[in-house]
Amino acid sequence: MNKDTLIGRLKEGDEAAFKEMLEIHQTQVLNICYKFLLNREDAEDIAQEIFVEAFFSIKKFREESNLGTWLNRIAVNKSIDELRKKKRLRRISSFGKIFGLEQIRHHFADPQRPDQKIEQEENMNKLLKLLDKLPEKQRIALTLSKVEGYTNSEVAEIMQMSKSVVEALVYRARKSLSKVLINED
Repeated sequence: MNKDTLIGRLKEGDEAAFKEMLEIHQTQVLNICYKFLLNREDAEDIAQEIFVEAFFSIKKFREESNLGTWLNRIAVNKSIDELRKKKRLRRISSFGKIFGLEQIRHHFADPQRPDQKIEQEENMNKLLKLLDKLPEKQRIALTLSKVEGYTNSEVAEIMQMSKSVVEALVYRARKSLSKVLINED
């Protein structure tokens, strides 16, 4: 183990290394938590737990992936655990990014106009219900790939599965959601 690397310093219990890890990865971990929990306070609480857990379990980190990927995997798992614990509906934001389909764009009207804002909220609720029907792995893969912007290789690493499985999950999720939305129009 190289004591000069961030991971090496973390494994030695270096508090300055912990602060450095926080500076580098805090925003991304918080964003992942928020995408799943859709509540800033809950996301901040879970993110804090993630970094505390990472600090105490860094010695178990086998360095088979990079530190950011390891933290992101913990963030996904902790966020899902939090959703299960509170028995919330799984919700995902930024739906326009998920689909990239022209027929979906009308669901996201200019929120400055009151009439469109009400319609946007109704459409958002419909989409949330649709997403809740997706199997968990499809929902996670779609969120990481299309909302967070990870490559399929990165998603595969975070979810601990092959790239081809991730591609299939994202494809099936998009196809299912697109089919339902097109039929509603």
